[in-house]
Formats: sequence, structure tokens, C-alpha cells
Amino acid sequence: MPRTSLGARPVLVVNSGVSLADANIRRFILFRVFFNARYYYPVFGILFLDYGLTLGQISILNFAWALAIVGLEVPSGALADQFGRRPLMIGAAACMVVEMALLAFVPLGNPTLLFAVFLLNRLLSGAAEASASGADEALVFDSLVSEQRTPEWPRVLERLGRWSSFAFLFVMVMGAFVYDANLLHRTAAIFGFDITFNPKVTMRFPVYLTLVNAVLALVVTLRLEEPPSAVKNVLSASLGGTWALIRRVTVWLWRSPLALFLIAAGLLHDSIIRLVMTLASNYYRLIAIPTAWFGVIGAAFAIYGFFVPTLGRWLVERRSVGFNFGLLATLTFGGLLGLALRLPWFGVVFVVLLGVAMSLLTFFLSHYLNALVESSERATVLSFRGLAFNLGYGLVSVLFAWLLRRLSGSAPAGTSEEMIFAASLNWLPWYFLASLVPLVSFARLSGCLRAKAAASGKICAVETKV
Repeated sequence: MPRTSLGARPVLVVNSGVSLADANIRRFILFRVFFNARYYYPVFGILFLDYGLTLGQISILNFAWALAIVGLEVPSGALADQFGRRPLMIGAAACMVVEMALLAFVPLGNPTLLFAVFLLNRLLSGAAEASASGADEALVFDSLVSEQRTPEWPRVLERLGRWSSFAFLFVMVMGAFVYDANLLHRTAAIFGFDITFNPKVTMRFPVYLTLVNAVLALVVTLRLEEPPSAVKNVLSASLGGTWALIRRVTVWLWRSPLALFLIAAGLLHDSIIRLVMTLASNYYRLIAIPTAWFGVIGAAFAIYGFFVPTLGRWLVERRSVGFNFGLLATLTFGGLLGLALRLPWFGVVFVVLLGVAMSLLTFFLSHYLNALVESSERATVLSFRGLAFNLGYGLVSVLFAWLLRRLSGSAPAGTSEEMIFAASLNWLPWYFLASLVPLVSFARLSGCLRAKAAASGKICAVETKV
């Protein structure tokens, strides 16, 4: 691979004449789009039922999926740091191809076989999520490091956010469209075709389209190239070194107040916002929005994704870590307070606030953690982020279920589930505020929020007290 220079900046050039970093950035964005844009998302809640599974089986499958992610998240990140990020990304894409092929071609009618295939699908899906988590960002960020272009990382995240929003908008509309046999029939009639579609066939159309995306994701990962520093690490890699790396990163996190704050703050915001997003359809019904509008609202939310990344880039380049997370906490607390008001129709604005907060959170954490972590430990640290988020979401879900049970037990006889859910919304902002207090106290005592985001996009060195 030839090496040239652009002024004082070393640039690695691939065969096409494009720099290694630029080539990897394009492929990284394409990978994220193909990997995350899944056409079955708008019908996910009913797709498994249409295949013939029961609600109890779906609960078991979701648990298996979460278990696979939690169990593999950190080991996969350490393997990526030890043996290279590209192999883990290829493995993630390959798992996605197999998991979607299972759903695309599994025969119906045999409940035992169906559940076994779906269980394998969920395990592979969890393995794919864990393998990709951290490895993709680490590969691209290190590509920028190798060419001394790390200040460009916020712009990469901005481009990723816009393309992801466009892809999400497209798959939400297209996935619901191809799933509906009646809608397909009416559309065909408009163009003069008399075609009758079988719902048992059209229910797999979103799966077929996602399988195509999986193949494209695999093709993209095969074209990725590791930066030279990562390739050198592979020569001395070992499984024993992988576990040693996990232990070393664990110790480093406990001794790095800023990194610990970033992951803890991310866990707090992510868990409560994800809980709300999971229950969004219940909230829409509560504020008198017709069911027919749910999909329209979900697709419309993708639009703000075109603008939030630009705001995120401006904030990380011009404002401090403390200011940005203060803004994040304000948006989240304000959104939760607004939900508790249960304003008919207008209440959807507060869901938008939480969506903006979630987008900014993803942007902030990706920027700050990548800038803070050494290259040899980057994927492992990012995997700890993913592990913390999944555990946090699971804990909040259990606490919320306990809250609903307590409210149901103390409510007058005949109180509807909808009213119990409405009462539970009153508790969310105060839970968030109570959890925020010890986090802010830790930040003040450690001094970690004195770090400033320089115009270059890097985090300046900061004196910390441990």
C-alpha cells in the first residue's frame, strides 16, 4: 500500500487512489445503514405472531437475544482489539446473513422446528450486534488516527446520522407497504395488474428485503481495510491476551473519572429514553392519537435525524463536556415532565424532545470516548458502553414492571390498564432526577467535567481527582 503525504499530513492510499480513511468512512456508513435498516421493524411486533409463535415464546426469544448480546459484548470488543476489527465486522455481517436466511426460508406449520429456528435466529442476531458494537467505530477512528485526521470524526458522525435517518425513514415506509397484502393488491390494480397477494407470502417480503441488506453489509465489510497499527497488533494477539485486555480496561475505567462518567451518564439517559420509546404506542393511544397515525409519526421522527447530527457536531466542537451533558439532562427531564402532563396530540412534542436527546447522546458518547481511549483498547471500551446500556435498560424495565404492579395493586377496583400506565408516567421524571443527583455529585468531586471540547474536536487533558 503506497504512502503519500498531503502537506504535513500522512495519507495512506488504497488501490483506487482514495485515502484509506476516506474509503473506510464510506464503507463504515454503508455498513451501518445496511446493518441497521431492517424492513421488518415497522411490523416487528406482529411478524413473529404471524409466523405462528406465541407471546410466551416471543418473550423467551427476546430474553435469549438480550442474553447473547450481554454475554458476547465485551469479549467481542476485546477480540476486535486483539485480532483486528475487520474480522469481527465480517463475522457480524455473516451472522446477519444467516439469521435473515433462517427467517426467509423456514417452513411453517411445525411449532417445534419454528421455535428452534427462531431461537437460533435470535442468538445469531445478538452475536451480530455484539460483534459489530465498537469494532466498526474503532476501525474507522483508527483510520483517521493513522492519517492525523481525528478532528474530522464529528463530521463522520454527522454524515452517518443523516444517512441513517434517511434509511430509517425509507424502511419504515417500505417495510409496512410490502407487508400488507391488501395494499399491494390495490397498488397493483392502480397500474392495471390483477394480482392477488397471499398474506402468508407477503409477511416475508420485509424479511427478504432485509436479507438483501445483510448480503450488501457483508460485501461492504469484505472491502474494509485495517489501518497499519491494527494490523501490527494481530501478530502478537492471543486469547490469553484478550482476557488480560478486558481486565486492564476494567481497571482503567475505574481509574478514569471522565470515561466512567460518560458511560454512567449514557446508561442513565439511554435506559429511560429507550423505555419510553418502547412504550411509545401506549403513550400515543393515551393522548388520543389514532392508531393509523403511529407509523406516520415513527417515519416523521426520522426527519429530525437530518438536523440533529449538525447540532451535535457544533456542540462537541464549541462547548464543554459539562455543558453538553447538562443540555442532555435538561432535554430528558423536560421530555419526561411533558409526558406526565398527557396533553392530547400536543404531547407528541415531548417524545420528539426525548428522541433528540437520544440522538445527541449517541453523538456525544461516540465522539468523547473515541477521543479519550487508546487505539489498542478502543473497541473493548466501546463494548463496555454497549454492555452497560443493555444492562441498564434491563434493570429499568424490571423496575418499571415492579412500579406498574405496585400501582395496579393500590388502584381502586376496575381501574383500567391505560390509567395505571398514565399514573406510572408521573414517576419517570423524578426517578431520572434522583438518579442524576449522585452522577452530578461524582462529576463535581472528580472534576472530570472541567474537560473542554476544543475547536479541533479533541478533548483537552484534564486534571482529575480519584
